[in-house]
Amino acid sequence: MTTSRDAQWMDRALALAERGRGRTSPNPLVGAVVVSPAGVVVGQGAHLEAGGPHAEVHALDMAGARARGATLYCTLEPCTHTGRTGPCVERIVAAGIRRVVVATTDPNPRVNGAGLAYLRARGVEVHEGPGSGQARRQNAPFFTWITRHRPFVILKMAVSGDGFVGRAESRERLTGAAADRHFHRQRAEVDAIAVGSGTVLVDDPLLTPRGVHRPRPLVRVVADWSGRVLPSARVFSTLDVGPVIMVISHAAAAREAAAVRELESRGVTIMRVADRSVPDLLRRLADREVVSLLVEGGPRLHEAFHAAGAVDRLQWIVSPRMLGHGVPLGPLAARRFEEDRRHGTPLGDDVLVECDVHGTD
Repeated sequence: MTTSRDAQWMDRALALAERGRGRTSPNPLVGAVVVSPAGVVVGQGAHLEAGGPHAEVHALDMAGARARGATLYCTLEPCTHTGRTGPCVERIVAAGIRRVVVATTDPNPRVNGAGLAYLRARGVEVHEGPGSGQARRQNAPFFTWITRHRPFVILKMAVSGDGFVGRAESRERLTGAAADRHFHRQRAEVDAIAVGSGTVLVDDPLLTPRGVHRPRPLVRVVADWSGRVLPSARVFSTLDVGPVIMVISHAAAAREAAAVRELESRGVTIMRVADRSVPDLLRRLADREVVSLLVEGGPRLHEAFHAAGAVDRLQWIVSPRMLGHGVPLGPLAARRFEEDRRHGTPLGDDVLVECDVHGTD
């Protein structure tokens, strides 16, 4: 049985887990709190980076001998396996924890209920459920990567007040400073950014996070199925920020062999895939431990992800600016946009509209 106090302490653990955002991939975000029988927090922690101590270890180290007889609140089921760190369940039992409350089980096949079974078999009282929905949303990228073997896909686009994403012939800046800061922070958190060849040809973006700190390399993906992007594109000069992957069909790679060889000699990764196969691309990225993918543009690439059923979260940043004409939203994106545009968050003069496509349950 869980109580309202359990929900309160789990909220604290969920907030702690956020300290690792942008730093733990391909591991999940996890927070932990140790509460004494008198209701006093004696230890807390978060998983802060892949390969580093888990949240439970930080919390138990802080608690020390005060962990005996206490309750441990953890946003994700404690692990039972040895990877880059040891099993957390052994530390929990050795510390004398009497009761463990978890928000949700870990879908990783190496855990997936085994952690809770281990604790119960050794006399630890175990409860599941408080904060489950928030915990699953918090770790939606990790859950998607584990259960579907593909990255969690966020599809983002800027839209004018009259429903255009830009003009075909030129670059149009639709968003203001507040929205730009928000999305550069998002670039600092995800594992990879993807754009289509049209976006590179028109905008020639760098695809780097600016004005924010990112502690690990950022993967940039250019979906150039037909081999239209020239080696002079600016994104290919940013390998100091992280890998750049050019995705090209087998036929186009053979046709543009000289350009492909030049890019490979400069350190660009060439990923040859079946023509316009989004599922093939996503499987290959998952193999590279890309857990979250932000698809920034353009409309044709967005429609390809929609058609493949590979969009998990939709984001529109709606500008008050009117274009009068230009490139419209694709039909699938337009339909969802009309359904969800009533619920938005102001970012300066712009409005952010978000919806989760598949949910987190």
